[in-house]
Amino acid sequence: MAASIMKFIDIGANLLDSMYQGEYNDKSYHPPDLPAVLERAWASGLERLVITAGSLAEARRALELAQTDDRLFCTVGCHPTRCGEFEAHPGGPEAYLEALLAVLREGQALGKVVAVGECGLDYDRLHFCDAETQKKYFAMQFRLAEASGLPMFLHLRAAADDFLSLLSAHAGSLPGGAVRGVVHSFDGTAEEAARVLEHPGLYIGLNGCSLKTEANLEVVAGLPPGRIMLETDCPWCEIRPTHAGRKHLSPASLAGPSGAKDRKKFAEGCQVKSRNEPANIRQVLEVVAGAQGRSDPEGLAALAATIHASTAAVFFPQR
Repeated sequence: MAASIMKFIDIGANLLDSMYQGEYNDKSYHPPDLPAVLERAWASGLERLVITAGSLAEARRALELAQTDDRLFCTVGCHPTRCGEFEAHPGGPEAYLEALLAVLREGQALGKVVAVGECGLDYDRLHFCDAETQKKYFAMQFRLAEASGLPMFLHLRAAADDFLSLLSAHAGSLPGGAVRGVVHSFDGTAEEAARVLEHPGLYIGLNGCSLKTEANLEVVAGLPPGRIMLETDCPWCEIRPTHAGRKHLSPASLAGPSGAKDRKKFAEGCQVKSRNEPANIRQVLEVVAGAQGRSDPEGLAALAATIHASTAAVFFPQR
């Protein structure tokens, strides 16, 4: 497979973020440009894209957006930092879960919802939601996976023991008696990665935030290629000049699809500086390949094909 025709699936893109409407920190800088962002994505070899939802309101919006293009899909779930929404919901936690399930079933019937999530645990940001609340409503969301049979789009930050304990406790209730899906934006240790991969249906999702340090790259070097998925997590998690993974980027990737411009100097057809886009998915592949010693064109293409096949099998088994 030639590098120029490599195909990608971005498993996690925050396309609902206001940056794609031209707004940064509640201030408008340029016209909405999501259509242009998506055109750059498709031109870069992106074949499918999963819009990440982290709340009930976002799930509804993500499903609406996903219906505008055959290549767009989405998740349904509640992010750990927003789990307080379960208790704040007018009908209470069960009503909130039922509302999530209703969106999920609607989207699944349309072939647009491909995963339960984003859900999990985040102990780095307990100021948004305490650990006990996160654990309670992470556990509740396994019922969405049980009801739908869909894989899970999982969030893990500084909470490996509790996270893995909950996975093991609830795996038996899921179809096949095992949890399936991806631990996205992984930035943990090699030991934590190994514990995740003890679940045969789980994969490791990598983006720029997974590739910041030499320690991160050492972890990535030891991951089985067939258990890796790629994501941009845009508009966040770009591969910055200060990141250890930057050294593995090719000149073409560093230039970007159209050349980056500052948001205050917005230009049609150009990326906005420091705002990540799905079109940058190849950068993630290049760093992963570099960390694994597969930077030659043949190695890069083979790695891309392996990751694409695994990702498609998990999230798009009927396509």
